[in-house]
Amino acid sequence: MSNSSSLSKFLLLAFADMQELQLLHFSLFLGIYLAALLGNGIIITAVVCDHHLHTPMYFFLLNLSLLDLGSITAIVPKSMANSLWDTRAISYPGCAAQILLFVFFISAEYSLLTVMAYDRYVAICRPLHYGTIMGSRACVKMAAAAWASGFLNALLHTANTFSIPLCQGNTVDQFFCEIPQILKLSCSDNYLREVGFIVVGACLGFGCFIFIVLSYVQIFTAVLRMPSEQGRHKAFSMCLPHLAVVSLLISTSFFAYLKPHSLSCPALDLVVAVLYSVVPPTVNPLIYSMRNKELKDALRKLIQLIQVQQQ
Repeated sequence: MSNSSSLSKFLLLAFADMQELQLLHFSLFLGIYLAALLGNGIIITAVVCDHHLHTPMYFFLLNLSLLDLGSITAIVPKSMANSLWDTRAISYPGCAAQILLFVFFISAEYSLLTVMAYDRYVAICRPLHYGTIMGSRACVKMAAAAWASGFLNALLHTANTFSIPLCQGNTVDQFFCEIPQILKLSCSDNYLREVGFIVVGACLGFGCFIFIVLSYVQIFTAVLRMPSEQGRHKAFSMCLPHLAVVSLLISTSFFAYLKPHSLSCPALDLVVAVLYSVVPPTVNPLIYSMRNKELKDALRKLIQLIQVQQQ
């Protein structure tokens, strides 16, 4: 047994013992990571380069893509490297940095999704006041608040987690450093303090979820009153993808951090972790661009511009 002062590294979960399966894991995660980089990179480029997309909705979408890139980059490359080099080790500072960055990006993304719900509410339910309420300065302040709240939340949880004495070994039953798995290594009741912080954070998160749900209740009520079928279709195409992203992120992350120990098993923990940490950054670009005509047009113009420059 060792305590946290003598720990120099942690051992992450190995997907498989066979080299062939480790290479399969590496290839699968590489494909997912490249898809996330490509999808989010395209959205960022399109929003930056096309002045028609310089609106609050696409400004927040750009921030969402940046957060998605950050969250998946914080955890997936290390897991890929471990599989490629047949190792499970991550250094103590590396583990702390991974938790800090991942919690930062995920928390900020959750705050940003709440802001995006408010943006959709104002756009559909109070369209005449949209320009006044969602001015450029207000949008920047909201985005900055989302990033700042994410950083403060990550700093609090990381500092508190690694101040807890650890004496149950150094094996983390996850493919990245995750707070619930680190708490399992605690040798005292001090971990209850971090559990308390997680519960408080979950209550705040649930409050944001209630705000999002109430916003969408009013949005859908207003949409169903629209006389134009085309207007209803456009409103639903903007709102339903956002609601799908929120539902996936909230349900899986809440289950990962708040589930009782009786429901904990390595296979279930792994599946849930993949669903809230790897899947959203990969599918978000597809969800937000698949039914978005303006974004498709911007991407088409961008491709045509690149082709012209190459000729």
